[in-house]
Amino acid sequence: MPDQKNSCIDEALFLRACDYVRGLEKGAMGIGTIGEKTIHAIMKYYYAPNPAYHERKVGSYVADIMLDGEILEIQTRAFQNLRRKLDVFLPEHEVTVIYPVAHTKWLSWIDPETGEVTKPRKSPKTGTIYRLIPELYKLKMYLKSERLHFTIPLIDVLETRILDGWSKDKKRGSHRDDGVPVGIFDEVRINKREDYHVLLPDGLPAEFTVKDYKCAARVPVGVASTALNILFSLDLVERTGKQGNAFVYRVSEA
Repeated sequence: MPDQKNSCIDEALFLRACDYVRGLEKGAMGIGTIGEKTIHAIMKYYYAPNPAYHERKVGSYVADIMLDGEILEIQTRAFQNLRRKLDVFLPEHEVTVIYPVAHTKWLSWIDPETGEVTKPRKSPKTGTIYRLIPELYKLKMYLKSERLHFTIPLIDVLETRILDGWSKDKKRGSHRDDGVPVGIFDEVRINKREDYHVLLPDGLPAEFTVKDYKCAARVPVGVASTALNILFSLDLVERTGKQGNAFVYRVSEA
């Protein structure tokens, strides 16, 4: 990922969206009241500050945002749940799926018995565009549509988790309470087929295997395999042979 922030992002607008949603949460009709998590709500107010564009009915479904005829759907996980909506939306509308990724995360723990919250600590892990890959696979059958686009905001998040896990320190297997965005680092957009090249990491040799991808992207082998499966289906990489049981790939010229 780039070291510098994308000039297209609007940090001031993002922080205003954060402040606005936190204000709603404190009110009588707060976000928790309507069952909407904080990240989802802030994304909605960042990409469409005017709530008149929110929750617009399209056919038998409700779109998160309808703006100048384009539908924006905010999805933090479970892309398979979008399939029925896409079947209805794509024949008539441009659709952008917004998938926020926690770039930098601070983590606090909540004791469920006392309500005590620990001081936030920065996670050593950094979120990247590759977090999109397992979710993207769930919409593989739609990816060739010229009307389907993706926006991936890389955000900084304060996450709270409940100390209710099965391990001795109760952290493993614990449940996430909420994630509160506190900043935006970058934004990646996939608007057309060629833009999926963003999933190809730097440092790949001219011909490469899943293992090479895994090492270059620093992702698990399953994510590397899924990424190349997607890119192959989009004709962005081609198979040139095998190395043992592993396919050998290269970036397609056309």
